[in-house]
Amino acid sequence: MGLFDKIRAEFIDIIEWLDNTNDTIAYRFERFQNEIKMGAKLIVRPGQKAVFVNEGQVADAFEPGTYELTTRNLPILSTLQGWKYGFNSPFKAEVYFFSTRIFTNLKWGTANPILVRDAELGPVRLRAFGSYNIRVADPTQLLQELVSTDGLFQVEEISDQIRNMIMTSFAHSVGGSQIPLLDLASRYGELGDRIRQTMLEEVQRFGLDLTQLLIENISLPPEVEEALDKRASMGILGNMQQYAQFQAANAIEASANNPNGGGTPALDFGVGIAMGQQLMGAFAQQNLQTIQTMQNPQMPAPQPAQQQPIAPPPPPMPAVQWFISRGGQNFGPFSPEQLLQNGLTAETYAWRSGMANWQRAQDIPELTMILNSAPPPPPAL
Repeated sequence: MGLFDKIRAEFIDIIEWLDNTNDTIAYRFERFQNEIKMGAKLIVRPGQKAVFVNEGQVADAFEPGTYELTTRNLPILSTLQGWKYGFNSPFKAEVYFFSTRIFTNLKWGTANPILVRDAELGPVRLRAFGSYNIRVADPTQLLQELVSTDGLFQVEEISDQIRNMIMTSFAHSVGGSQIPLLDLASRYGELGDRIRQTMLEEVQRFGLDLTQLLIENISLPPEVEEALDKRASMGILGNMQQYAQFQAANAIEASANNPNGGGTPALDFGVGIAMGQQLMGAFAQQNLQTIQTMQNPQMPAPQPAQQQPIAPPPPPMPAVQWFISRGGQNFGPFSPEQLLQNGLTAETYAWRSGMANWQRAQDIPELTMILNSAPPPPPAL
């Protein structure tokens, strides 16, 4: 410190700390040769505490307020410096200001996966992360344990130590909680509070208080999460046999409503599932019989069922398609059910595959039946 600072210190009689940061825990008030005038004004703002140190020994501490430094409010410092009958000259002492605000949203997380044993999934590697809040609980204890002669003590100087403590407590708490891994998401609050309680005493040893610890996420390895997703999908389907029967019934109904006949993809899918279920049932029965034979050698081995030849189904009848002629133009093809609604009368000429020539509908026996089935015209009024 130069001559200007020395002269300037002679006129400064206010000791205060204006904190313009968000991460400073402790700050040492700088004075030339640490000289403080007797009668100087000490200002401790809300959210702060001040501690005087004399030659490495912690002396008097001050809560928020404004003080005039005299031997009356510096009893410990007066005793340390031997001021038996009062003292009015400048004296040497260090003044440390502490921020007692809550430092929030400090992050923690697992640098490496933690191996835990789950009753249902077995050994599983877990990763976790979250946040925590701390504040200064005992400035004197913090000064002695951590700050020492550090003129600017910030959160990052203690955050690594607290993160390591959280991870040790996390591994111990998760392993000893006996909470199934699949239920951890619903127990984050309970588990976070348990971790905080287990490490609270050790944090308080540094003069700090761990006001809150939050678990934001506990994740499994990607391959384990993928297997759990598949397992959940199977659980949604429920009973596979009932599901297959339901699908087959829907497919048959859709096929019956198809006017063109024939198979549909839905029917093929439903029948395929049903056949697959039957095959699975047959395989399961065969495996059960094999296990029973192994357990009881006296039991005769199962004999394969004799396969009966299955006759192929007859081919479907080809659909008849008709053409009609009206006004010199040909129309069609039509199914027999569509002829009347397209203007078929007894005098209409019609033709289908297999006929040599066009004929009137009244001369074709197949169409005569269709014409006779039509209702007569309504009576005249």
